[in-house]
Formats: sequence, C-alpha cells, structure tokens
Amino acid sequence: MEINLIRKSGKFNFEAQNESGFTVALDAKPAIGGQGKGFRPMEMLLIGLGGCSGIDMVNILTKQKEQLNDIKINIKATRKEEETPAIFDVIDIQFNLFGDLSVQKVERALQMTFDKYCSVSNILGRSATINFTYTINGNK
Repeated sequence: MEINLIRKSGKFNFEAQNESGFTVALDAKPAIGGQGKGFRPMEMLLIGLGGCSGIDMVNILTKQKEQLNDIKINIKATRKEEETPAIFDVIDIQFNLFGDLSVQKVERALQMTFDKYCSVSNILGRSATINFTYTINGNK
C-alpha cells in the first residue's frame, strides 16, 4: 500500500493519491491557517472507520443472505481537546439499514464487524470509545 501527497496551494492544502490513481483533498482547519479546501486529517480517520465498518457490514449481511437494500452511516466524534495531540475520546457510529433484515443477524454482523473484522475500528478503539447503534428501515 502506498499513498503520495503533494501540496496544492497555501500552507496546508494537500492532494493525496493512492496506487490506483484516486485522489482526495486535505487541508487544515481555518483556525491554524487552513483554507477549507479539503478534509482534515482527523476527518479522514472517521471516513476510514465508516468505510471499513460499512464494507464489513455489507459483506457479512450478504454472506448471511440478508436482503440489504441500502446502508447509510453517520459518525460523530469528540476529541480530547485539552490534550496534545487531541486524539478521539468518543466515536458514535450509527448504521441506518434498509431492507428485509433480521435483527439478530444485524446485531451479529455488528459484533463481528467491530470485534473481529474492521481493522480501522480495532486501531481507533485502542484510544477511543467506539459506540455503535443501528436502525432497520427507520426503526430502532
């Protein structure tokens, strides 16, 4: 795995590119001189968590032969602002699932995702509390 970053403009605006050629823009927060031209690095960690856990959820539910029509993921996080570095303190991740789904299979998929398969949650969970909740077709 290889990622390359080049500075695009200003002090902190970078473009990251992976081996496949996909790019993403990064920037610092305006309070330290960023220009709002991309994701902040800590936001990228949350994107990684959402993507990793989302891929695992879809994969597990598919293997369980569950009919998952759609999935939407919302992540909110707080940081230990009084510390340097200001690492994540609590991360709340909400899965909104749509389809003809078994509550038991969804709960098993969540447990497997966060206990075994999602490497990003394994890394972030070493320093932050990760809480996960879900709805199925808008119901808790």
